[in-house]
Amino acid sequence: MLIPHRTPDMEEITLPPDYKRILAAVRQAAGPVMARQVGDALGIDVSVRSKLEPLRGKLVRLVDRGWLRKLPDGRFTTRLAPAPPPATARA
Repeated sequence: MLIPHRTPDMEEITLPPDYKRILAAVRQAAGPVMARQVGDALGIDVSVRSKLEPLRGKLVRLVDRGWLRKLPDGRFTTRLAPAPPPATARA
């Protein structure tokens, strides 16, 4: 499953359904959230580590692709602005 890198002209419709739901859950939160809180919002049994870790992996994947931001304390939040373009090498 390919999760596209976010660009200024890209909408979340390009994301697979699970990732859209995760993004919506983070957006609906009052502030930054832990993976456990996202799991609760999605109806996942967060007391079972084997169900929480795949969710955490999806959250990290959304961070890596520029859709979410991970704070130093481990909480996740939405990006305030579109991801900047990748830096280009200069000669």
